[in-house]
Amino acid sequence: MARPALSRRQLLQRSACGFGAVALSALHQAAEGANRLHHAAKAKHVIFLYMDGGPSQIDTFDPKPRLTRENGQPFGMKMEKTQFDNNGTTLASPWKFSQHGESGLPISELFPHVAKHADRLCVIRSMTSEFSEHTSANYFLHSGLGQVGRPSMGAWVTYGLGSESHDLPGFVVLNGGLTPPGGLDNFSSGFLPANHQASVFASGPMPVANLVSDDAVDRATRKRRLLSQLDQSLSERWGRPDPVEAAIRNYELAFRMQSAVPELADLSGESQHVRDQYGVDDPFKPKAIYARQCLLARRLIQRGVRFIELTCPSVSGNDRWDQHKRLRKGHEENSLAVDQPIAALLADLDDHGLLDETLVVFAGEFGRTPFAQGDDGRDHNPFGFSIWMAGGGVRGGTVYGATDEYGYHAVENPLMIHDLHAMMLHQLGIDHRRLTFRFGGRDMRLTDVHGTIVPEIVG
Repeated sequence: MARPALSRRQLLQRSACGFGAVALSALHQAAEGANRLHHAAKAKHVIFLYMDGGPSQIDTFDPKPRLTRENGQPFGMKMEKTQFDNNGTTLASPWKFSQHGESGLPISELFPHVAKHADRLCVIRSMTSEFSEHTSANYFLHSGLGQVGRPSMGAWVTYGLGSESHDLPGFVVLNGGLTPPGGLDNFSSGFLPANHQASVFASGPMPVANLVSDDAVDRATRKRRLLSQLDQSLSERWGRPDPVEAAIRNYELAFRMQSAVPELADLSGESQHVRDQYGVDDPFKPKAIYARQCLLARRLIQRGVRFIELTCPSVSGNDRWDQHKRLRKGHEENSLAVDQPIAALLADLDDHGLLDETLVVFAGEFGRTPFAQGDDGRDHNPFGFSIWMAGGGVRGGTVYGATDEYGYHAVENPLMIHDLHAMMLHQLGIDHRRLTFRFGGRDMRLTDVHGTIVPEIVG
């Protein structure tokens, strides 16, 4: 005998628990990350070399002979509104450019060590930003939106792919000593589960505070087990809410880091040749700090960390790469701090067979003006600036896009930060259009409704 059809009320009563199970399943997926490739990956890891403050493109990777010819003359184009509106005359680069490698890639004398890797670099000369102020530009560079609250690119990567490391976070920021404008929100997990938040490692021999000593491990283990039981009981009683689940995962990871981080930070096993190659013992302290960060980045890659970002060291008397005055002194000391360590990182990754699977990105939040601010500085310029990418399947020894004859505006193949994010995800095997998270009634993504993959850059 056939069962009578259920009324709508009966159906809802009997299936109510099922709705909760569906929601729980969605939360579980969101917390753990999709961990699915959309296509074959060319890279497994990202190292983001964040040049806080905005290096000058026309003094580093985008030579402009016209600036030299017209140095000191009134600027030959319409000036856009600048941050401080203290605009002077045309300002030539104080540094010479030379061609390097078989590709003949032009690089200024500010980066003699990086120049040795010219054939590994894809220099994008036509990057643009929507913002000319540091905080908004930093949020835009990191999260694809010029406002606080969105997940950082590193959080999106770990949400999409998870982490290959059991004992270390998937997203690590190596703090060289300068927290950028916008603060730690640049590295936030935003509306993604909290376990995708960046873990910030300090410079120095112990990157993470409050690690237990060996004689405290047994006591900590017992305490961890008790807390784990309490957490699990609470989580089950409340239906495994995402914030509690994320907190449990973070606590568990923090415990495993008790032994993993000291081993990571112990450089005694590295040869003196490697230390010298990076400049770990250099008397110029900012270089020594950044060298250690770069070496730690390679060691983190070896341990399966997915996304690593390096911030700049503090160079005395200079405000990051933000040289509104004393351009020569500021850019020379900043490049002295990072040039050798970055070159060593590229070589060391290659020596360990890791460069092909590691995408290295060098970028600031914007560039600088081709005319002077005052007499010896450059103001912010978001209209056309240079970044570069290396490893991870990128076409090395190439230049993409161009700015005008002054290096002011992108005029050939202009790109936006969204395009950079799209290509970074693409190299990791992620379709930026399909990596989404439901929030605020819509499917959110790192690239919003933008993002272009450029075959000339990523193949």
